[in-house]
Amino acid sequence: MLVSIEDRAPASVLDEASEAFEHLAAVLADEQPLGEVLQQLVESASRVISDAENVSVTVVTGGSAQTAAATDQRVVAIDTDQYAAGNGPCLEASRTERPVRVGVAEAREKWPEFAAAAEAVGVKAYLSAPLLVEGSVLGALNLYSSEPRAFDPFDEALLRLFTTAASTAITGFRRYERSRELVKSLERALESRAEIDQAKGVLMAAHGVSADEAFATLVAESQLNNTKLRVVARNLLDSVRKP
Repeated sequence: MLVSIEDRAPASVLDEASEAFEHLAAVLADEQPLGEVLQQLVESASRVISDAENVSVTVVTGGSAQTAAATDQRVVAIDTDQYAAGNGPCLEASRTERPVRVGVAEAREKWPEFAAAAEAVGVKAYLSAPLLVEGSVLGALNLYSSEPRAFDPFDEALLRLFTTAASTAITGFRRYERSRELVKSLERALESRAEIDQAKGVLMAAHGVSADEAFATLVAESQLNNTKLRVVARNLLDSVRKP
């Protein structure tokens, strides 16, 4: 049974939202996997926004969209049909960077695939808001209800708070991933540098040449065989380590 906003004082709803965001902040601080963070976020949004019987998160990456979290697998089918058709309210929210609130019956002509998928699981009202960070679209946060007149401006305002939390989670995760890749690249670079220095030492000892001459020999071998310098150094070290 849906609880209308008239039955819940805005102050109490905001208190619930505040508690939910405090919990989400703690989850973000624990650096949990992105999927778990987004799952907790959609469940919190479903509890706080009274008309939202179900919630999902659409994440757009490289021009393709996918559902990263949802409170019920039935609504994932609604998202998936939108992605396949290339249109629907969640994609509209992402493209226009503005919230989209629709009744499923009224959306039948504009988005037939979305309407058919929504009606198949009893969804009659839908609200989607874009996930944005510094003008970049990350996706959308989507609300579903079986009540045709569900969702009002207050729900939309609450949804914006949750989109901010979702955007922060996704952005933080992507920064973490970039940082991790950078660290791995640096580790590989340091490892390569160590191997190149060792290979130079082998050539210096074997041929009585200077460090610059040894390095020039490695570079010449790299260019001659179109092989990366670190691979040339590694092959040389492997050859002298063999019995």
